[in-house]
Amino acid sequence: MKNTLINKDHFFSLSFVLSRVLNTGVIMSIEKNENELKGLEKSISKITKAKYVSLFNSYTGAVHAALWGQDIGHGSSTRLDQASKQEQKFIHWLGVNVTSDSEVKLGFEKLSVNWDNLAHIEDWAKGKLQSTSVLVLDFTELGFGPCAAIALNEHDGWKKAERLKIFGAFDLKTMWTQEESELDIQPAIQFNYRLSPLVAGCVKLSLLKRSNEHED
Repeated sequence: MKNTLINKDHFFSLSFVLSRVLNTGVIMSIEKNENELKGLEKSISKITKAKYVSLFNSYTGAVHAALWGQDIGHGSSTRLDQASKQEQKFIHWLGVNVTSDSEVKLGFEKLSVNWDNLAHIEDWAKGKLQSTSVLVLDFTELGFGPCAAIALNEHDGWKKAERLKIFGAFDLKTMWTQEESELDIQPAIQFNYRLSPLVAGCVKLSLLKRSNEHED
């Protein structure tokens, strides 16, 4: 029987991660020396074999970015496999029509990561980016707080997703250099989608230790 509980060693490791983040003073996730987000991005990239990863503090934020990065916006249509009522409602709020028409492009592949499937997400992700443009992974059910990510191979799609976030990669670059960049991808509005490094550090640790936490 699979153990779906966090063991004592994991609790110790989580305490270490939380102490490390708090002691650095990096709690806003917009400081230049912030490393937890970068570490989580690298872990997800390794698992999914994606060139680019963008992190979000909500599943809906990741869905928004997945569609926005592919120019699926107001007035567009997309197809989703087994879309929930909540997903359909949110996407409809974005002005996008959800259809079952097989000729319409699949918006994204999705996985809600929990303690039961954590050890097997590499199997889920294998080959997925060959059949769709974007993967959406929701880590909220791990219990550390709202956390999701998109994984993709298209640089332009990643840029658009990052630009959708207040204090995304391009906003931070502007803050540090005092020079605007990527004028062609500025959205009409941005959202507070940036992930907390505290949550990112805990999720990253869980991904690194996943093979030891799910033994038969």
